[in-house]
Amino acid sequence: MGDRKEARDTEFQSFVTGRWPRLMRTAFLLTGEQHAAEDLVQSTLERVYVAWRKVGSADDPEAYVRRVMVNAHARRHRRRLKEYLAPKDDSGLVREEPDSGDRIAQADDRNELLKALAQLPPRQREAVVLRYWEDLTETQTAEAMRCSVGAVKSNAAKGIAKLRAIPGLAEMVTQGGRK
Repeated sequence: MGDRKEARDTEFQSFVTGRWPRLMRTAFLLTGEQHAAEDLVQSTLERVYVAWRKVGSADDPEAYVRRVMVNAHARRHRRRLKEYLAPKDDSGLVREEPDSGDRIAQADDRNELLKALAQLPPRQREAVVLRYWEDLTETQTAEAMRCSVGAVKSNAAKGIAKLRAIPGLAEMVTQGGRK
């Protein structure tokens, strides 16, 4: 009995070690904040560990874990917890335009993108993150979000439209190949 538990623990540890960066990236894009992302991944892995025998034998354990993470994130929003990525009004700040090849410019671009993602409603943000950053199919995204493919298409389209409507973000993407 102890050998099986030890083997299961080793398998779980191997899974976590191999998937940690991707899980953190997904959680960060969902929450918009490093500490919240770490908490989300940790609470997700706690839930998954309890059911690891079932999860580990699933066809796609990573998809199962991703679904648990998205559900946990959605529960936090249902409880009306708010996330803050930036001050509400920073319109008075003067911004300089860095060179496009500069690492600082890339960090600025990332900050702009995170601010833009923070403006999306939770379901639209989930659809955009899973569909475009995680590069999941519409079906996989629907499974992770526990909704229909049509809902994924609708939320993703609305989210992308809102992102395109943000002037600073649209300009950033069209300037000399910067992303």
